[in-house]
This record gives sequence, structure tokens and C-alpha cells, in this order.
Amino acid sequence: MRSRTSARLPDGQGSLEVRLLTTGLRTEAVIILPDIRSSLNIGSIFRTADAVGVNKIYLTGYTPAPIDKFGRIDKQIAKTALGAEKTVAWEKVEDISKLLTKLKKDGFYIVAVEQADNSVDYKKVKTKNKTAFIFGNEVEGLPKNILKKCDVIAEISMKGGKESLNISVSAGVALFRIME
Repeated sequence: MRSRTSARLPDGQGSLEVRLLTTGLRTEAVIILPDIRSSLNIGSIFRTADAVGVNKIYLTGYTPAPIDKFGRIDKQIAKTALGAEKTVAWEKVEDISKLLTKLKKDGFYIVAVEQADNSVDYKKVKTKNKTAFIFGNEVEGLPKNILKKCDVIAEISMKGGKESLNISVSAGVALFRIME
């Protein structure tokens, strides 16, 4: 059964409902990016989101948006997104806690991709009909108060000497595996 949700895509690209029907997606998937500093990482995540069929990206806190509050295009996002910032719906949201509460109320299963004591192997995580993926800040990760609001914490195990991946790389690894 296909999901029927309507939302406008940027620059008159049609509606989310049309995109869901034409891509044949069964899962409505969104990404939440809180307090991410790098516009290049944001652009890369937009490109990955488009590739895996994510429906919307929520940019929270100080995370840069493809178009700033003055209507200017972020050239670094555009450079790495290669147009995906125009095909994936996005919304700038100030308060992540309110967003998580709203998504939960709307029936979303919240998946944090993060390292934590109570995390599970990301390969074992399955999507629900509505799934929200949240990726943490490049340096600090996700705060404990946000992790407590998530249904599951998915961790990508590290086999080398480094303890983490770049956020855009971890988004690609996790999204392609979990949404397969």
C-alpha cells in the first residue's frame, strides 16, 4: 500500500504525493539534521537523500539551508547536492524537540544514527511505514535528551582506529542499508 502524503517540493517540483506514487515507495522517510555546520555535508546528504528516495529533510538549529533567510542560495550546498536540493523537499525548523514530538504524533518511527551505550547494529534496523532518521553534529553527536526521544539508536561499527565517519558518509551507509 502506498503512502498518500501531500507536501510541496521546492521550486514547483510537484508534490510529495506524486513523488511517492512515481517512485513506488512504501515507506515515508524523512531526515533530521540538527546543528550541522558544514554546507558541503548538507549538500552531500541532499544528494544521498534523493538517491535513496527520502521525502523530506528537516534542517534544525544552525544547520544551513539551501536558501537562507534572505533568499540567497548556499553555493556550497548547491555544489555538492548537484540539484538534489531542488528535488528533495526541505524545511528549516528551529526547535528539534517540538519537531520530534510532532513526528511521533504523526506516527513516525525515530531512528538516531549515533554511537551510544544502548545502540544496536544499524544492519539490524528495519524501517516502519513512516521513518525519521536523525544524524548528529559532526563533533558532539546527538545530545542525550534527543537520544531519549528516539525509538532506536543505530550504530555503524568502526573496525579501524577512528571512532566515527563523516556525517555525509554515515548518512549514505545507514540510509542505503536500512532503506533497502
